Amino acid sequence: MIKKQSCTAFPIRVLASALAMVAGLAWPAAAETPAKSAVVIEVATGKVLLDKNADVPMAPASMSKLMTLYLLFERLKDGSLSLDDTFRISENAWRKGGVKSGSSTMFLPPRKRVKIEDLLRGIIVQSGNDACIVVAEALSGSEEAFAAEMTERGREIGLQNSNFRNSTGWPHPEHRMTPRDLATLSAALIKRFPEFYHYFKEAEFTYGGISQVNRNPLLYKEIGVDGLKTGYTRESGYGLAASALRGERRIILVVNGLESKRARSRETERLIEWAFREFNNYALFKAGEQLDEAHVWLGTSGRVPLIIKEDVTLTFPRKHRRKMKVKLIYDSPIPAPIKRGTEVGKVVVSLPGQADLTVPVLAGADVEQLGLFGRVWSAVSTILLGEAGS
Repeated sequence: MIKKQSCTAFPIRVLASALAMVAGLAWPAAAETPAKSAVVIEVATGKVLLDKNADVPMAPASMSKLMTLYLLFERLKDGSLSLDDTFRISENAWRKGGVKSGSSTMFLPPRKRVKIEDLLRGIIVQSGNDACIVVAEALSGSEEAFAAEMTERGREIGLQNSNFRNSTGWPHPEHRMTPRDLATLSAALIKRFPEFYHYFKEAEFTYGGISQVNRNPLLYKEIGVDGLKTGYTRESGYGLAASALRGERRIILVVNGLESKRARSRETERLIEWAFREFNNYALFKAGEQLDEAHVWLGTSGRVPLIIKEDVTLTFPRKHRRKMKVKLIYDSPIPAPIKRGTEVGKVVVSLPGQADLTVPVLAGADVEQLGLFGRVWSAVSTILLGEAGS
């Protein structure tokens, strides 16, 4: 059998989309963000577009309320609670999280009952610490027990560097999250609870005759932002976990450690505009797509289709489209028997100075081996005529 390597180059329109999975790629400069920590992620592909101290634990302030909401959303989704159910407002929640604490509050009256839907809106729009404590006590008996559940459940959904000590984000030396964990949590909220996500873009909520506006400054800028949560303490500085949707693209951004509300508003808007402007998503392959046909050695069929194993959608800088090279590589001819789904080659995506990306290529059909007479005849044909295959 004569073996050779078949190497097929793809056209520019196909080459463009593999760039984001190439390791070590230098992205377009977003300039030096003044935030102490930041991460920007493309949700569809999970590609990190910007990373500044993304895995360094930080004080998340009220952004950690997203985990409080996650646990409440789970109860609502599984049917154990409904939006019309009510929770009792304890004296502790009133004193610790209410107006007497001097912190963000929903102004809940003590010893009354409040609807869960109002609590959701009070946490999301008004950042009410009192509402968080009411939820924590209702679901786990105490805020301390609820914080332990937050940490445990957080580990289960991928928050590997988060530890919670309260339901509100109130300053505590051991209450910590990383920007990456906050981005992971934000994505989980959007994907798992679409029926509740609309609350995050409410601009205003009134409870007990008191109206408060959503603190998320990007909701008012018409740049596609539809969530999620701001945060501020003296230790943390000004932070924001935000998400923006334009067309089919969704970006999640987390920043922390900015010096003012104005800086938070301007810098987060700049980073979102940068992410949408400089990057794009490209569909390289669809699962089952036929890339080529390979010659078969001693098979009942002379050719076998070569198909891509899985969908490949990638994120990469727009300006790098023409720098890509994509090759289809396999040994030709492929000896029979061949079983459908067997890996018989690969697509290699390369860029100068970067590690290659390899995507498996599979046989798209079964090909049986020829019988003895057919194999002999094929071998003789090859020797006499220089032909390979059946």
